[in-house]
Amino acid sequence: MSIIETQSGLVKALSDEMTPRFLATRSADGVPNVVPCTSLMPAGDVEDRLIFGNFLLRKSVRNLDSDPRVGILVITTDLEGWVLQGDFVEWQRTGAYVDRLNNTDLLRYNAYTGVRNAGIIQVREVLRHFRFSKLRVLADYLLARAAARPITPPSPPEAGGSPFLPKEAVTMPLAVRKKFSPVTAVRVLAFLDGKGYPLVAPVLSLQPAGESALVCTEGLSADMLEPLAAGDPVAASLLTLDVVSFQAKGRWLGSRRLLGAPLGAMSVTAVYAGGPPIPGRQVA
Repeated sequence: MSIIETQSGLVKALSDEMTPRFLATRSADGVPNVVPCTSLMPAGDVEDRLIFGNFLLRKSVRNLDSDPRVGILVITTDLEGWVLQGDFVEWQRTGAYVDRLNNTDLLRYNAYTGVRNAGIIQVREVLRHFRFSKLRVLADYLLARAAARPITPPSPPEAGGSPFLPKEAVTMPLAVRKKFSPVTAVRVLAFLDGKGYPLVAPVLSLQPAGESALVCTEGLSADMLEPLAAGDPVAASLLTLDVVSFQAKGRWLGSRRLLGAPLGAMSVTAVYAGGPPIPGRQVA
């Protein structure tokens, strides 16, 4: 039995076009990138092979061409999910994979174009299967909201206390901060693990903390986030119910506790639009 077939429900989730998936890549200099990739699906003809369409994936394509290591997160509307890692194999410009992707509802009826080519990923490991209760998601969200006070501008290290923003932090546009706020949006955080592979963690509570930072209740992802050190590069991706996506990149600011629960925060040093008319366009 293949790796993904050992996980009950995973193949079904990957085959459902409405299931949110996120694809994390890394640049040659080790900066993570994470975006929604709803075209990701089982190839069907080779064990543990996934295919996806090169559609609205500008930065991801450049990263894959320089480093094959990828991270994947799949999460259903029932809040069941899986964290995977794998290796990018190649692009195919024509053939059965391209035809199959272009015949999906997602791409057949879009107003822009079909896929330029099909990407192939070989899954190497399913790292985690998780299931969140709606009550737990709501509790984590409310705690993150309570902790989402503005993080201070740069200050001397000797000042101590709360995390402070690096000088390169930018102001997130108001529209972006509003999209990060609703409880119903799906949010993930990507970073590099000890082997240099991108790792995608579900952080559904991620909230703006002022204009230049994001904060989350680490919750059931606390052990995944524990290895992160202050200053590590991170990337957060957002997907709303109305299919709006943004990516915020920055640096991990560290963790603290509130009411006994671990909280994590990141500075924001760049923000990118995730969809049309110009996917990947930097907006801050």
